[in-house]
Amino acid sequence: MRFTKMHGLGNDYVYVDCFTEKLDDPRQLAIAISDRHFGVGSDGLILVMPSTEAADVRMCIFNADGSEAQMCGNGIRCVAKYAYDYGHTAANPMRVETAAGIKTIELKLGPDGKVVAATVDMGKPILEPEKIPVLIRQARAVDVTIKTANRAFQMTCVSMGNPHAVFFVDDVASVPLAQLGPEIENHPVFPARVNAHFVQVHSPTEVTIRTWERGSGITLACGTGASAVCVAGVQTHRTLRKILAHLPGGDLKLEWCVSDEHVMMTGPATEVFTGDWPDKAK
Repeated sequence: MRFTKMHGLGNDYVYVDCFTEKLDDPRQLAIAISDRHFGVGSDGLILVMPSTEAADVRMCIFNADGSEAQMCGNGIRCVAKYAYDYGHTAANPMRVETAAGIKTIELKLGPDGKVVAATVDMGKPILEPEKIPVLIRQARAVDVTIKTANRAFQMTCVSMGNPHAVFFVDDVASVPLAQLGPEIENHPVFPARVNAHFVQVHSPTEVTIRTWERGSGITLACGTGASAVCVAGVQTHRTLRKILAHLPGGDLKLEWCVSDEHVMMTGPATEVFTGDWPDKAK
């Protein structure tokens, strides 16, 4: 099986071209191929597929633990790059089908004609607690309290097609993410688990984010999470609608537009290498 390793700001996935490849068990493949010691090493597996709807291409994403995710902001930029660079579509803007709906992506091309970056229309955030989902009684999950084993936090919850909990802190570097991440991800208030983001606000237009992703653990970047942070910052009056987000893997530009309430996310897409995964290891 041929694969391609790609990343958006270090949020790395193994991509398989399902226009030509057929997989029997993508969940088990995701677990095996994502292993950073015995596999290729990645935050998960993304399949590039023909669209079943009126889109140019379809993406299907599996986390490193084999669970399926609805969307990935960094991953979808790389899907668009793969589809364009490998000739599956010349559409720009491109429409990509996901489990969270069809997303429109504006591609930025480099001197060689290949995609180097993209702006993704992430759509409208979902703010109703029952749709995120988060089990609280308030009309909005804004600055609500969650208790972990050793402390209590204020969180704001947003879905960008997948669930996110945003925690604003004074010093993001001091957060014990490896300890708190799995505890928050699996907290009973989140029936579908959750992605956890700790955020330090530097100014109304600049933040730093550290992320624990549902099913993958600590990652260098999370595009849907950064989009959720943009929305949460506005909801809690900490930031403006247009921000620069610093993540361990690099920077993303976010804007929660006034006109249509859509979140726009801009960042790079990078191909690392291609290889062959032995059929017996699927």
